[in-house]
Amino acid sequence: MDILLYVIAGAGVGFAVGLTGVGGGSLMTPILLLFGFPAHIAVGTDLIYAAVTKGSGVHSHHRHRNVNWQVVRRLASGSLPASIITILILSRFFSDPAEYQGLLMSTLGAMLILTSIVLLFRSRLQRFQATTTEGRRWHEHYQAPLTILAGVFLGICVTLSSVGAGAFGAAILMILYPRLSPIEIIGTDLAHAVPLTLVAGLGHWELGNINFYLLGSLLLGSLPAIHLGTYLGRRLPAKVMQSALASILFLVGLKYVFF
Repeated sequence: MDILLYVIAGAGVGFAVGLTGVGGGSLMTPILLLFGFPAHIAVGTDLIYAAVTKGSGVHSHHRHRNVNWQVVRRLASGSLPASIITILILSRFFSDPAEYQGLLMSTLGAMLILTSIVLLFRSRLQRFQATTTEGRRWHEHYQAPLTILAGVFLGICVTLSSVGAGAFGAAILMILYPRLSPIEIIGTDLAHAVPLTLVAGLGHWELGNINFYLLGSLLLGSLPAIHLGTYLGRRLPAKVMQSALASILFLVGLKYVFF
């Protein structure tokens, strides 16, 4: 019965990843915690799961030219080094996973809440950028360094919580790159999430934080489901996709406000 439950969970989250670009950590990590797994196993296993699942979705988005690779490179130049440094800190300063359980849980809750807040003010920020000369100049001048800095933030937080590669990353792209369409935001966000979650996941593998039985069960359900989600995502109106993205993050964020 356990394996069936894990397969169904993987399929549900895989579908959400394909449809909205969100789910690798924002949905799966809370689900694994609900199943009773300790935080370090939930985070570590979910990172490898997200890397494989989102990698499958990136192929479809790249084929349909939904990925802005320049933006991906900017994010990765900050996130990958930050992820590696975070893993080194965990391995050097903590002798047992139980010692950093609180850090993982706190980061998870904070990331979900922060993502909800960012999305709440997203429209106002986009209107400021689009309608004022100062907004356009500021945006164009600082876009690249802000993207790299956002990558550093994502690298740390994704490594500690598995949340942010899809959820917060999408919110950042909405703000920094308002000209990207919703499907381009999803495709670009997924393309950056793959190397980030892979590097962070391999780091947790080195720390012994991966449950491979659980990982295989989740992937069995998610790999077919993500293609269905991607297929439907290309056919939904932009407003529907944005609403779905905001709703998922808001509801999950509310859960962790009262965790």
